[in-house]
Amino acid sequence: MKIEDVLKSEKKYHTYERVILNLVYNTILIENIEESIFGRFGLTRAQYNVVRILRGSKDTTLNLFDIQDRMLKKMSNTTRLVDKLVTLELVDRETNPDNRRKVEISITSKGLDLLEKIDPVLEIKHKERLQKLSEEEQNTLISLLEKMR
Repeated sequence: MKIEDVLKSEKKYHTYERVILNLVYNTILIENIEESIFGRFGLTRAQYNVVRILRGSKDTTLNLFDIQDRMLKKMSNTTRLVDKLVTLELVDRETNPDNRRKVEISITSKGLDLLEKIDPVLEIKHKERLQKLSEEEQNTLISLLEKMR
C-alpha cells in the first residue's frame, strides 16, 4: 500500500518525503507490535531494551553510561529504568565498595528467563512483518538503511 493511501492524502509528495514517511510509518507499526508484546510480559519497550543490552554483554557488568551508550533510543531516565528492573528482579545493581559512584549492573537469571519467553514471540511477529520481502530484498533494505545512516 502506498503511503499516500495510508495517509488518505491527495498531496503529491516528493521522493524524500515518501521515504521519510514510509520509514516513520513502518517504525510506528513495529513499535506498536513490540509494545503490545512487551506489555504482555510486564515490560515497557525501554525496559526491554535495557534487559536486552545486559544479556548481550554476556558475563560482563555494565554501568549506566555503558547502557545509555548502547540503547537504540537514548533516554535520560536510565537510572529510573534500572531501578524498576531491580524491583522486578530482572537486573542486579552492585555498588563498588572502593568507589561508591561506580555502580555495576547485570542481568539476573529471572531476566534471562523472561527474555527466553519474549524472544520466540518477537521473532514470529518480526518475521510476519517482513514476510512479503525475500531474503535478498531484506539484505538490500539493510544495506540501504546502513548507507543512509
